[in-house]
This record gives sequence, structure tokens and C-alpha cells, in this order.
Amino acid sequence: MEYTRVCNAILNGTAGTLLLHEGLVQEFIPGGIPVESTPGRDLEFDARNCHLLPSLIDIHVHLRDPGQEYKEDIASGLAAAASGGFGRVLAMANTDPVNDNAGITGYMLQKGREHHPHGPFLHPVGALTRGLKGKDLAPLAELAQAGCRAFSNDGLPVQDNELFRRAVEYASDLDLKVIDHCEDSFLSVGGVMNEGRMSDYLGLKGIPDVAESLQVSRDILLAAYLNIPIHLAHISCASSVELIYQAKQKSIPISAETCPHYLHWSEELVGGYNTLARVNPPLRTRDDVLALRQAVREKVIDAVASDHAPHADFEKEVPFAGAPNGISGLDTCLSLVLDLVRENVLTLQDVIRLMATSPGELFRLPVCSFAPGDPADFILVDLEKKWVPSPETMLSKGTNTPCLGQTLQGRVMVHFIGGVPVINRLLSQP
Repeated sequence: MEYTRVCNAILNGTAGTLLLHEGLVQEFIPGGIPVESTPGRDLEFDARNCHLLPSLIDIHVHLRDPGQEYKEDIASGLAAAASGGFGRVLAMANTDPVNDNAGITGYMLQKGREHHPHGPFLHPVGALTRGLKGKDLAPLAELAQAGCRAFSNDGLPVQDNELFRRAVEYASDLDLKVIDHCEDSFLSVGGVMNEGRMSDYLGLKGIPDVAESLQVSRDILLAAYLNIPIHLAHISCASSVELIYQAKQKSIPISAETCPHYLHWSEELVGGYNTLARVNPPLRTRDDVLALRQAVREKVIDAVASDHAPHADFEKEVPFAGAPNGISGLDTCLSLVLDLVRENVLTLQDVIRLMATSPGELFRLPVCSFAPGDPADFILVDLEKKWVPSPETMLSKGTNTPCLGQTLQGRVMVHFIGGVPVINRLLSQP
């Protein structure tokens, strides 16, 4: 029988060999089998004490395709996902044209299959309203049938509460979730960073954190009233965390995600008008960062997503107020989260929960548990490996990240999807 053998890998603290056959996990053998040149057709990978983690799931990415392929396209975006350890991504609907019809959904799925037949896999998120204009519901049933995994008006949040209620109910009838970008656009209009001492100092119009928490409150109240789950995107502030905590204490069906940039960086990074730090919702205060770290550790926040938002260099090389919002995150997301393991904020099991298990449960996507018969979708991560994000080391077209040129630690060395190594930074031998 032909096997793929992954030797000297660490699973849950135990070193051993993982056997794969026909795209499935066969067995993990503690202690393992020595790496050696053997006759036959077995394929061996010396994992060099790398840690085995399930292939990750990113539930919030912007792939810009169709319409803005100069920023990113599906081929480059999925390549960056593979490099960063993500085997599945949920792609938001704010493409051009908007993904509000089956034709666009089909185009996205087909392009993903053509460029990455073995994965990573793209799961489109359909527009909640036509053209993301917040006026009329998009054809949700058509989008669901075409392959959309959820619905969202991300980037242009729905302000009409009655329309939003109908959308949540309709999505629930289709057995799909609404992902809500929580922002009161009247409170945030014209804002370019967090409202507070730093915005006053820089002379920039701010966005108050209540612009987010007000909409979080709305969604919690609707979820409680309708008894229908709502997922809250890219939570950025302590006031939202407190509301989510209270809702979960009452068993209200709310789930939430945050992003690495809200777990690492505060508004201080905007000092010097650093456009690489411009994102929506904006980077908040250091107290907000600490509150979010506690929230991911204590399971108040369910998942960490990249909110991958690539832009061309020239778009960020402008005065701060004229720069687009967004940070490119697929390449760097895991490395930044692993920093929190080194700081004893999270454990490696927390990382698996936040970036694989919980996202899979929320959106009904498969996650490898390394049990016999599981799909062989996993990554080998060298926790000590250092690397520097740059145009040469990032596979996304967008290099708009505050950690550009800085040394990160923790790198995906091999990424298997269905037993196929779609990323391989280790030497292999037949």
C-alpha cells in the first residue's frame, strides 16, 4: 500500500509519524518511524519537529475578484491563503460587480477550482442587499443554491433595522448565517481613525467606538428576539466585548470574530500618519487591545479572522485621509496569533480553536482532528522559524501590512489539503 509518511511531527505535544493514504489520515504513531530511504513509492516528509495543526479556516477575506484584480485575484489570494495555513476562506461580496447573483458566485467558484484544484477552497459570501446598497434584499435563495456559505453587507452595513431583520429571517430559512459589519454609518461618517486623544493630536476625524457597539447592541437584541444566530465581524473594542459577554451569559445566539491587528496594535500606530495602519473598524486604544486578548482567551470572541484587505502600493502612498481602509493579512495572520502564544496570552490549543475548530463549527466546514479517516487537511508549523514579510515572501499581491519588513516568528512549512502538499518549504524525498 502506498503511503505518505510525515515523520518527526508533533501532535498535541507528542512526537511521531503521521501516515496518510488516498487523501485521508490513516494513523498517528507516537515515537514514529525513522526517516529513511526506502524502496517503493512511499513519500516521506521529515517534519523536523514541526507541530501538526489542522488546516485553518479564514471566515473573513476580500479577494477583490472580479473587478479589482490589480489589488488581488482569486489565484493570488488563494495562494496567500495556502501559504498562511488556510485551507478554506469565506470571500466577502464587495467585488465589482457585487456578488449579488448566481453568475458572480459561479465565476468565483470556477476560478478557484481552475487555479487551485486541490485547494485552498473558496466559499463565497453573498451580498445581503442588492449592490450592497442597503435598500432591497439580494436574491438570497439564488445565492445559496449557487454555493454561497453566508450573507453579508460587509463594508456597507445595513442601517435599516426592519430590512436587516427580514434578511436575518430569510437567511435562517435557508439555514445560513448573516455576518454583520457592526457600524453606525451616521456616527462614523467621515472618520478615518479611532476617535480620541490621538485623533485630536493628529487633527484627523475620528470614529467613536460607540459606532460599533451600538450596532452590536442592535444585533444582540434582534438575535434574542428572533432566536436566530447572527455573527459579528471584526470586533475592535472593549465596549463591544462587554456586550457580547453579557449576551452569551444569557445564551443569546451571537458569535463574534476579531482580527490579529486588533489583538496587537493600537491607535498609536497611526502616529506619523501611517497609512498601513488605516483599517475599518479602526485600531483602538491599548485598553481595547487588552480587552480583546482576554476575550479570545476566555471564549467571549469565537474566532480570529484575517479580514484580508489587499491594496496596491500606490493606493496607500497618499495622505492618510485619502488612503483606503484595509490590511493584507492572509500571509501573516497565523504568525501574529502565534506571538500571543509566546506571550502566554493563548495556548496552541486556543489557536486551533480560534482559527480552525470554531470557524468550522460556525459555518459547517470540515476540520481535521487527525483521527483515522479524517481528510488529510493540515499544516506543519515551525514555531521557531523566523521570516520577514516582503513582496518576495508574501504571496498576496497586497503587501499593505504594518509588519512589512519586520521579523515574524512561526511559519507554515508544509500545507497538505486532501493529502496533497500545496505548500512545501521542506525537502521531500520519494
